[in-house]
Amino acid sequence: MHPVLLVHGINDTGARFDKMRSALRAHGFDSVYAISITPPDASISLEAMGEQVMDGVRTCMQTTEAQKIDIVAFSMGALAVRHALHNLDGLSSVRRLVSVSAPHHGTLNAYLSRKSGVTQMRPGSRFLSDLNAGGDRWGDLEVFSFWSPLDLVVIPATSSVLAGAHNRAFPVALHHQMLSDNRVIGAVIQALASSD
Repeated sequence: MHPVLLVHGINDTGARFDKMRSALRAHGFDSVYAISITPPDASISLEAMGEQVMDGVRTCMQTTEAQKIDIVAFSMGALAVRHALHNLDGLSSVRRLVSVSAPHHGTLNAYLSRKSGVTQMRPGSRFLSDLNAGGDRWGDLEVFSFWSPLDLVVIPATSSVLAGAHNRAFPVALHHQMLSDNRVIGAVIQALASSD
């Protein structure tokens, strides 16, 4: 099993993944790490968060001596991860990415805040336009995007559909419940456990 790095969303910490981390370890994933982005309130840019993600990737690789790792990223965290992959040379270090309930094309809720990272999550922002520009940018990386059509944080919920990814919808009522829902956790385990 490849090491797994967990990246949380806004106003959260790596502890949000406790149930998923326990499930991964129970299924044979011995090296599961969670980073905590600081500050977690999106008062810094998504580019700055991406730098913290890359620090986590490097630490995970050094600790495990792995050639590549897998990443599971939730909500805002997936955008920071995508920046790290596409703009900070992260693609060469990551085998699989599982995005959970991420606003890949923005969310209308981002208009409720003026914080730097939040404004970058507005539909049509320069950050998102750059991130989503130009066809298949994944290379050898296998990407999954799990989302809920009932999501009231990512609006519209279809913003979580990601080009070039294995997209799958789960009828989960609340945004944060995507990380504790047994169906989603099972899908994450299946995505990461399959061989190259």
